[in-house]
This record gives sequence, C-alpha cells and structure tokens, in this order.
Amino acid sequence: MKINEMESGVVLEEVKDFELPHIFECGQCFRWNKQSDGSYTGTAFGKVINLKKENDTVYIDNTSYDEFMDIWYRYFDLGRNYGDVKDSLAKLDETMDTSVKFGHGIRILKQDEWEILVSFIISANNRIPMIKKAIEALSENYGEPIGEYKGKKYYDFPRPERLSTLDIKDIQFSGVGFRDKYILNAAKLVVNKEVDIYSLRDVSTEEAREQLMIFPGIGPKVSDCIMFFSMDKDDAFPIDIWVKRVMEHFYVPEGTSLKKIQSFAQEKFGGIAGFAQQYLFYYARELKIGRKK
Repeated sequence: MKINEMESGVVLEEVKDFELPHIFECGQCFRWNKQSDGSYTGTAFGKVINLKKENDTVYIDNTSYDEFMDIWYRYFDLGRNYGDVKDSLAKLDETMDTSVKFGHGIRILKQDEWEILVSFIISANNRIPMIKKAIEALSENYGEPIGEYKGKKYYDFPRPERLSTLDIKDIQFSGVGFRDKYILNAAKLVVNKEVDIYSLRDVSTEEAREQLMIFPGIGPKVSDCIMFFSMDKDDAFPIDIWVKRVMEHFYVPEGTSLKKIQSFAQEKFGGIAGFAQQYLFYYARELKIGRKK
C-alpha cells in the first residue's frame, strides 16, 4: 500500500482487503453513513472524514498525512495482513472459505472503548437504524461539536463525565428506551473509576469479560463486542441471533446453548475467533442464512 497526501486528505493506493460496504455495514460501527456518491462519511476520535474507493485506491477526505498516521492508520487496522487471517480461516472448512470470500473486504475498526461500550448497550434488542438514531441524538445534545463538513454539523460522542451528570429524563428523548438507566450507570462507574475500561486491553479476555459484565445491561454478547471492536481481543466471539443461526446451520445442533457455541468457536477458531465471527455474521445476515424466527 502506498500513502500519498492530497490537497484535503490522503490517498491510499494498491489497497488490499478494504471494501467500504463490508467495513461499515458489518455491524461493528454505527456512526458511518453512505452518501449519494457511494462514499461513506463518519466520525471517530473527535474527527470527521469521508472515504471513497475507486478500484484499488481509497480517497480519505478532510484529514492530513500526520493525522492519518496518528489516528486512521490504526483505526482501519492497516498494519494487519488480512490475507493471512482469511487464509487461516478458509483452510478450516468450506463454510469459512465461502464466508471470507463473501466478506473479503472486511476490516475490524479500532474504536474508542467508551463509545463502543455505550453503543453496544444501546444495540441490545435493537435495530441498526434505531441504534444509529439514538447515538446521533446523544451526540448532538451532549457531545462536543467537531465542526461542519459539506454543510452538515458533526458532534463527538459524549464523554462519561458529561453523561454522568444527567438524569434519566435527560436522555429519554433520544430513543435509547429501557437502556437509559444502563447508560447513566455505566457513565458513573467509569467516572468513579470502579471499572477502568481503558486498561482492559492489557488483561486476559476472561478477566476483561468479567469486568465488563459488572456494568448493568452488559452480558456475554455485548462484552465480546466491546472487547473485539475496541480492546484488541481477537479471540472474543460475540454471538447474536445471526451468529447463532449460522452456527446452528453449519456447525452445531439446533438449540445448542450460547455457552456451548462459545466454547466450540474458541476451540475451532482460536485466537482469530473474532474475525471468524465477523465473516460468518456478514455472510449470514446478508444472505439470511439459518432458521427464521
């Protein structure tokens, strides 16, 4: 991959394993939106950028070379060889081979722990359009302004210090529903340093999962999402309804408990179980594979 600076951003040439719909529509993030020209605009770490891809070239607008190297290189996990990850998974069986080919352009974004924690609390028993709407409402009302880009105002995700000062009624308008108390409790736990979420990347997956489930509203699935999408826990294996369906369709008997599916995945996929989950999730959801409820 070659990185070149342009007038308002950077250009990545000869990019491999980088497809915008695969990255932004595989269920790992909620603040990226597709534009009329096929590009995607989103926010992270107090910045707003736009990505457009043509052949094997990615154009990133509204950034600089230094900012790209400081923030976006790691955010888009550009230091990882996804070809190696896909080769390892594809060798396991035909299902994984098909799944990695289907979602060949997926990359796992390295997101902020706090934003991911709240985002996936909101995601519980919720649909993606509603999740995105709730996150935007919280950000517009309680996040710091980032600035205006192409006529639209953008806001950073609200920090725990801000949310911890609110009452339930202050966020009920946002569409978070029954999760309002979980969000405010999470903010207070973080502010009071009862759980140091920014140190969990340095402990084992088991210990991080245990610490995350101290938060009301966070169970095994949400904790594994948080660990994989923000804490570099590549062996985490989040199980939602689509993953359960595809696992029962291809790997385990129908009705297998989540705990047994988790154990099966850890044994079969090992240290890259999280990547297996993303390829399987995207494959199953897009093609609606598995038993319908």
